[in-house]
Amino acid sequence: MNRDRTRKIVTTGLMAAIACLLGATHWGFIPWIGGVSLTILQIPVIIAAVLEGPLSGAIVGLIFGIFSMIQAAVAPTGPTDVWFTNPVLAVLPRLFIGPAAWGIYTVLKHWRAVSLLAAGAVGSLINTVLVLATIGLLGYLPWQALGAVVVTNGLPEMVASALITLAVIGTYWQLPSKKKGSDLEDKKSGSK
Repeated sequence: MNRDRTRKIVTTGLMAAIACLLGATHWGFIPWIGGVSLTILQIPVIIAAVLEGPLSGAIVGLIFGIFSMIQAAVAPTGPTDVWFTNPVLAVLPRLFIGPAAWGIYTVLKHWRAVSLLAAGAVGSLINTVLVLATIGLLGYLPWQALGAVVVTNGLPEMVASALITLAVIGTYWQLPSKKKGSDLEDKKSGSK
């Protein structure tokens, strides 16, 4: 197996595990106004997509959605969790987070900071819009109520996702790494 494929598999698995960890521990939910929470569970999906491509993002999104559905059935935390036992609501919208984030990142990649901020914002916005649209289509809430959710939860989640995506990937890209041949160069220069 080549190194690129191995890296893709490892990154995808790691981001899926982080999404599950954030959900299981509830660290992925930031307490917010009026007793509701902002979710950051979409961030591992966005990071996987930016680092490894749309397929990796879709896979992590699928795992995020399946985990969300199982958790809603097994350990619900609120009255609306029962809605998320429906795979159309829990899984389907999450499949589009990664490809959308990757798409905007790819278009803007010549401006690194801007592309990362945009990928985080668009990935989060896709999650919010598709989940709320599905809630409306399934008749769980009236359409008028959904607009308020976009403003009170969707916009702050979008800002948080953009900033965290920039911070995490920006830091990852700045980490020093040994390149091929550097051990030989170190021996020639006398360092270890």
